[in-house]
Amino acid sequence: MRNLLTPAMPHDARLNPSPQFEKFKCSGHLDSMTLIFILVAAIAAVALTERSVEHLLFAVAALLFNAALLLVFLADVERAILLSGMLAVAIAGISIVKFNHSALKLTVSDLPLAFAGTVPFFVLQYPRMMLGVLAGSALFAFASSAVLLYAAGSPISIALRILLFLLALIGFAKASASTGVTLLRLTLTQGRCFYATFMASLGDPACWRQFGGLALSDIANEPLPLREATPSRSVDTPDVIVIQHESVFDPRIFGLPVEPVVEAFLSPSDGEFGRLNVDIFGGGSWQSEFSLLTGLSSASFGSSAYYLFKKGAGRFHSSLPRSLASLGYKTTLISSCRRGFLSYDKFYGSIGIDERVFVDELPPPFDVRRFEVTNSDAMFLDAVIDAHIKRIANDPTPRFLYALTNFNHGPHHRQLVPSGQFERERAFAMASFPDAGYVEYYARLAETASTWQMLRAKLASSFPGRPVLIVHYGDHQPVLTKQIDRQLKRPEDVRRPFRTFYAIEALNIPHFSPGRGADLDIAFLGTVALQRAGIALDPIFATRASLLDDCGEAYFASASERKRRFHRTLVDLGLIDVMPNVRRTR
Repeated sequence: MRNLLTPAMPHDARLNPSPQFEKFKCSGHLDSMTLIFILVAAIAAVALTERSVEHLLFAVAALLFNAALLLVFLADVERAILLSGMLAVAIAGISIVKFNHSALKLTVSDLPLAFAGTVPFFVLQYPRMMLGVLAGSALFAFASSAVLLYAAGSPISIALRILLFLLALIGFAKASASTGVTLLRLTLTQGRCFYATFMASLGDPACWRQFGGLALSDIANEPLPLREATPSRSVDTPDVIVIQHESVFDPRIFGLPVEPVVEAFLSPSDGEFGRLNVDIFGGGSWQSEFSLLTGLSSASFGSSAYYLFKKGAGRFHSSLPRSLASLGYKTTLISSCRRGFLSYDKFYGSIGIDERVFVDELPPPFDVRRFEVTNSDAMFLDAVIDAHIKRIANDPTPRFLYALTNFNHGPHHRQLVPSGQFERERAFAMASFPDAGYVEYYARLAETASTWQMLRAKLASSFPGRPVLIVHYGDHQPVLTKQIDRQLKRPEDVRRPFRTFYAIEALNIPHFSPGRGADLDIAFLGTVALQRAGIALDPIFATRASLLDDCGEAYFASASERKRRFHRTLVDLGLIDVMPNVRRTR
């Protein structure tokens, strides 16, 4: 019996539902299914790029926060989630590219680097990679435009949008405050959590401080009392020669063999040698230069590390050359770069290097245009040692010489060592690791090693009684070591990309003891050089030497409270000029 309270419905209406019913059915059930599908797809994309489940919940909270923020302006949930997922994948992709070329993930403090010369550098050095980034950026822009124009869903009220945004903000803030998320800054060298790391940096004050100027991240509130100065151990004051070898690492770090000439360069039998931990990978050589000369880690200054030469000129008043100058040394820089590169001249002058000679200023017969075709160490180091010999020929004043090479910088698909030269070494490298890039790297290293063997003998024979301490080190690994690591499938070691080598040789220094040395951080290498030369240490260097036992082979990565207090002392004494707000940093 038909319900009398139910209005009569025409037969045709019962057989053919109204358009309003069909609209309700589609906008309800089907839109919900579409929305769920979009959300699941976005979360799955983030999970795949994260390569880890450890911080997946935080990554999802960040994804939803971005979606809620976009929702405020777009009005429909579908496009907000789609664009948030695409943005997450784009951030992860950029972070992966950065990681593959610098061994560090993307953080918000990296954004100023786009305006500090990074992009032109990458275009010049890695055109294929930059072409891929450009293509990816174009694809992202096209896909975003398509979503905005054609993927609109049902709009919701502004009140509901604001409510959802506030709820997402609260959830993101709570997730950001968890211990695991705050520790993400310690995982910058790990190949996972790419999106989560960037989003965590948004709430990290240390990252945002780098936009405003120079700031130390590892500094305590209380100063460390300085040690007393250490007297000289020798009547004769030796010359000190420090040579930074561009992109040179020890192949034995990856288990690859080397020939005797290369071994004698990396691990001289009559010298001290070991592994060197640096702050950078793939580029940014000036950061290693900064650490070697100031005794500080460039990493302590966050994104400012990249342009410390510009922002730091005139801010650092304790340095290796300044300490040596106070002892009567004449200080010289000879660089394989032109004077206009970065802010080299201004920075080096500010830390106490009085004479600064750049590659475009070396006298004939050196030909800068011919040199810049290959940046050959055979040409450059020969000119450096000749210039040094002329300066000391009739001058007993001790000298500090800092030389910067550029021969082994990537990319290594270009053959800089001419055919017919070092062919045996090429064959040896190919048999060790059949990769054209590594073969070229090893051929350049062999040229450097054989060149130095001759120049060392020339230096020794020119002044048979003059004491000299010579320090060699690699500033960072080239990008090709990523490929070596992948193909050799070495046990995972997040610090391996930041290891190079150091070697210390002595001429006419009786108290020098050769042998395998401790692994060092580059911030300690200048101090160790002074110790091996038997040179007096001022209170700053004496105190830094006392930190060796605290920090071991690390410096920035060390949790030493004495190191942090030492930084406070340097700031309080005006030896590091930083922004006033650094004093409240802990």
